[in-house]
Amino acid sequence: MQSIIHLEKIRKSYFLGKQELEVLKGISLDIVKNEYVALMGPSGSGKSTLMNILGCLDSPTGGIYRLNGHMVSEMADNDLAEVRNKEIGFVFQQFNLLPRLTAAENVALPLIYSGISKKQRTEKAMEVLQQVDLADRSHHRPNELSGGQCQRVAIARALVNNPSLLLADEPTGNLDTKTSYEIMNIFSRLQEAGNTIVLVTHEEDIANYAKRIVRLRDGVIESDRNTATATVTG
Repeated sequence: MQSIIHLEKIRKSYFLGKQELEVLKGISLDIVKNEYVALMGPSGSGKSTLMNILGCLDSPTGGIYRLNGHMVSEMADNDLAEVRNKEIGFVFQQFNLLPRLTAAENVALPLIYSGISKKQRTEKAMEVLQQVDLADRSHHRPNELSGGQCQRVAIARALVNNPSLLLADEPTGNLDTKTSYEIMNIFSRLQEAGNTIVLVTHEEDIANYAKRIVRLRDGVIESDRNTATATVTG
């Protein structure tokens, strides 16, 4: 199977004055196409730092990171930005929608720089809104939508560029339990449709939707196991 993500001895350090703080201490990990992986770990375990590196929002201090064949660990910032835009769809806890734009306009935003016509952008936005069961709310603005509907818009926006990787950072953190399960069912459907998903969460019941759970502690991988989907509720 083709590795979408290949990490080899990834290290990340920050400097507080002259003191070096080592956050990631040699992470090696492969995630193949169409996998659904949850990253877990207590506060300070390094999972957020690892997520930022996976998302090309930060660069490692050492080690190798290949994303879908691109050697991103050696790229300059402008090249990283291009890979990030083409290869990765992001879903955040805070939704990050623009309040003055409709759902469809928010979803179409990543396509503005792709050189396709407004008509094509709108058609593509409607297509992915359909995937997340929100086509009927396409003309509503974020303040006219519930939290769960806003997160569906954010998922559709992440999908609109056909990324090779979907990164979801605590995507249910602002949602009630019932809505959280609805959102996670959408991720499950997307994975079944062929998407590769990496999810960061601190909630066990949310992590159990993934097919594999990687746990970090003190900057190293503590465990890496496949999950039984029978543990999912909701």
